[in-house]
Amino acid sequence: MSRYIFSSESVGEGHPDKVADTISDAILDACLRVDPSSRVACETFVKSNIVVVGGEITIPKIGQKSIGEAINIDKIIRDAVRGIGYVNGDDVFHADQIFINNYLTTQSPDIAQGVDAKKAKGKKHAEQGAGDQGIMFGYACNETAELMPAPIMYAHLLGRELTKVRKAGKVAKWLRPDAKSQVSVEYVDGKPTRIVNVVISTQHAATVEHAEIEKFCIALIKRVLPKNMLTKDTEYLINPTGKFVIGGPQGDSGLTGRKIIVDTYGGMGRHGGGAFSGKDPSKVDRSAAYMGRWVAKNVVAAGLAEKCEVQFAYAIGHPRPVSIHIDTFGTGTRSDAAILAAVEKVFSFKPADIVKQLNLLRPIYSKSTNYGHFGKNDADLTWERTDKVEALKKAVK
Repeated sequence: MSRYIFSSESVGEGHPDKVADTISDAILDACLRVDPSSRVACETFVKSNIVVVGGEITIPKIGQKSIGEAINIDKIIRDAVRGIGYVNGDDVFHADQIFINNYLTTQSPDIAQGVDAKKAKGKKHAEQGAGDQGIMFGYACNETAELMPAPIMYAHLLGRELTKVRKAGKVAKWLRPDAKSQVSVEYVDGKPTRIVNVVISTQHAATVEHAEIEKFCIALIKRVLPKNMLTKDTEYLINPTGKFVIGGPQGDSGLTGRKIIVDTYGGMGRHGGGAFSGKDPSKVDRSAAYMGRWVAKNVVAAGLAEKCEVQFAYAIGHPRPVSIHIDTFGTGTRSDAAILAAVEKVFSFKPADIVKQLNLLRPIYSKSTNYGHFGKNDADLTWERTDKVEALKKAVK
């Protein structure tokens, strides 16, 4: 009998890195509302009462106008921060008081010609190419209803509930936006059997006592997590430092794309390295990772494997992946080669086709930013569909 413990963490939208992600995706969505063909690569840095945005944005529809004439960057940033909840009188990082530095320019024409679906000097085709080179992974398993690994799914559930309670403002009015959760699950012969420990660290007002925070969080854990996974031996670690008043960008700096493992599978599935937030779907770092999740989830939903990881790679400007690989970790009901052959019949991995298949040229990305880009039940997040199950079953040999 094989036993091991696997842990995954999630962070709240008030965590400094997630503040940065939220701002970047809010700017992306604003650009896509003006022009679905916008090219966006927006990075955000936050610290104390300062927000710095930089990167490359091209909105073809506005022609020679400046980005600032098309979208109100300052308002978008302040509204995003206000939506997170940094509006308290004791917040150094406050929606109405932050200083904003804008260093956004247009996309490099050298990159643009590789992505554009037209001929260019030195380009050997007229198709849309990948916005960059890189490797991307998608993953799914049958451990939860969402076909996600149990540790990260449970950690996200706690984070979502903390935020829901905080924003409702009816109980625990001492809650503040910055928070983290972590769940450790024991596996026996590859199956999750029990939760060993749960960690919640939540920012709070200075007036609340630690005992009240602890009591509230333990009750929340027992309400949210599966009762059959919690035991008398489950350990609860609540604000282990004893105090968490100073949080958010006041307590730590934040940067777009620094929580990529939280964004994906909590370390259970591999990650190619490219971040998601602030990038339009011509960037395969984002769109191909979503594609990988869609493929892997359909493979598992079709009963072809208990777990599935898809990996593929691109060259910048090239219209097709340079490699595709599937691993079912010995859980497949068919060989990995047979499943891969079926996948290649059912799905197209060309960057332009990914965008079409998943309908990605829409301002939907703020919905994906927090509590995982995967495992959400939202019709706009098309990579969570299991609409290719029957096609895969027919295609597999």
